[in-house]
Amino acid sequence: MTKEVLHVGIAQIAPVLGDVEANLEKHLSYIKQAYEQGIEVLLFPELSLTGYSLREKTLDVAMGTDHRLLKKLGEAAGDMVVSAGFIEEDQAGEFYNAQVMVKNGQLLHVHRKLNLPNYGGLEEAKWYSKGQALELCEPIVGWPMHTLICADLWNPALPHLAMLDKPALMLAPVNSAADIVSDEFSNPQGWKTNTDFISMTYGVPLLMANSCALEGNSRFWGGSRILDAFGNCLAEAGGEETLISAKVSIKDTREARFQLPTIRDADSRLVLDLLVKRIGR
Repeated sequence: MTKEVLHVGIAQIAPVLGDVEANLEKHLSYIKQAYEQGIEVLLFPELSLTGYSLREKTLDVAMGTDHRLLKKLGEAAGDMVVSAGFIEEDQAGEFYNAQVMVKNGQLLHVHRKLNLPNYGGLEEAKWYSKGQALELCEPIVGWPMHTLICADLWNPALPHLAMLDKPALMLAPVNSAADIVSDEFSNPQGWKTNTDFISMTYGVPLLMANSCALEGNSRFWGGSRILDAFGNCLAEAGGEETLISAKVSIKDTREARFQLPTIRDADSRLVLDLLVKRIGR
């Protein structure tokens, strides 16, 4: 039977760059806090187990999906859904910026980042391979979820494609530093606009989890937020480590998508035809 209301949370943390053991302990602490509060879905930021500005440290922290650290994370999660960020090593020398979803000691899903930013102070395309799949996961009956990592949400086609699967919840782990794009571009305002738009346009509750670490000259500003299906902000973090939570409901999603039927009216066949024509020019 589908749960009408889901208690969701975000662990906004400051990962220690390159220290997966210290970061695991931090994860376990927040998982314990979340469990005590009755949270059912807990989201950590992008690369929460490793930190962001890894560069050559990538080799030291990369792990396969059968790594003991991920198994320990899954065991600690119990019946809570936990989503955390890590560097996945597939074949030797092939690395992905990835987000893992675990529950009851099991690895349920891995999303590999699709849109690797390579502008401003960002150079992920230099270090990582691009993901090639966008797959739905339903860790709780009646609550299918999609995960998009940071810049994935800035490629408008990717949120649109994800929403065609009609997820009941969107998970958006990010690593956003205030001035990493340029001095003129406001990341805090940009992320507010971006997440408000996606949530309201598609009628989907959305969790955006940002880091609040200081890595060299990069200050990750936090500001993690939980939105309901109407784009209303239910909970928002400041700039420090914290656990925030809120409750989202299927009732709101039904009403939001009835009032603004974006998915129903997407007309994917027409969009595909127009896209094919444009590519063929």
